[in-house]
Amino acid sequence: MNDEMKKYRRFLKDHLRLEMDFSKTDQNMGVQIPPLEKPFSNDDKRISLTGSDVWSGIDDTGVINAIKRRKSRRKYSGKKIKIDELSFLLWASSGIRKRLGSITLRNVPSAGNRHAIETYILVLNIDSLEPGIYRYLPFEHELLVESLSNDIAGFTEKINEATLGQSFIGRATAIFVWAAIPYRMEWRYGIASHKVIAIDAGHICQNLYLACEAIGAGTCAVAAYDQKLMDDLVGVDGEEEFTIYMAPVGKI
Repeated sequence: MNDEMKKYRRFLKDHLRLEMDFSKTDQNMGVQIPPLEKPFSNDDKRISLTGSDVWSGIDDTGVINAIKRRKSRRKYSGKKIKIDELSFLLWASSGIRKRLGSITLRNVPSAGNRHAIETYILVLNIDSLEPGIYRYLPFEHELLVESLSNDIAGFTEKINEATLGQSFIGRATAIFVWAAIPYRMEWRYGIASHKVIAIDAGHICQNLYLACEAIGAGTCAVAAYDQKLMDDLVGVDGEEEFTIYMAPVGKI
């Protein structure tokens, strides 16, 4: 095994936690805590999402059945996903159950409750939503309109290019794209942050897999993409925020 392979294997281990001086993290140095949601202007267009009190047509799938049926799906029927169903998928994968002051209790775990990941939705065929790019606001349970597209063919082509020609992704109804803001985690854990950010992304995606089973949809986790093209498409700077994972969703 060469030295480069050893270096990347080390990322999966937890030596750093024993080697670093946690007293020197920004949290312990008294630096102000970073926000758990990217700021936005009150003038930005936002779309309210529905809550569990009005969700309709969503199957109360048992945990055993959801786990048994869960698999990666790359073929989609083309049928639209309803806005209620998208609301449910977002709540299940990134939503907040309860707020306790500055602390949030969410449907997915996160190291130190830091939730360093933002959720973007590339909308292609969602009922009541124009095609384009949206960002989920978990505190408000709303979608923030980032950009809209009146050229669906061109938008799909950009998605295909950014995902290295994996054409099944562009045939989905929507693509969930997760972007990391590392400093949210680094503020508390310093250089020990990056392994747990990746683990957090896995928690989110698995919840999406299971939630899809309740609406007759499928998804497929995707970790292969062109970093710059995807960052540019979503509109993140590629340094302080960058894409790390994604999953197309479509009815089956």
